[in-house]
Amino acid sequence: MPWYAYLFIVLALLVGAIIGFFLSQRYFKRYLEKNPPINEKMVRAMMTQMGRKPSEKQVRQVMASMNQHK
Repeated sequence: MPWYAYLFIVLALLVGAIIGFFLSQRYFKRYLEKNPPINEKMVRAMMTQMGRKPSEKQVRQVMASMNQHK
């Protein structure tokens, strides 16, 4: 095979990887918009299932700590 065939293969792989990266990033952002990871209602439900009566302050503390790690 001539040298330019190898160059074409490498370039095609690079372009495919770049396009795949951006498409997967776009898909993941859309998925997170439709299905947010957690909200205050979910935090309250989890605390209630653990046998605790959550106060508004506790829920906000949990949400603040989760948003801080983003």
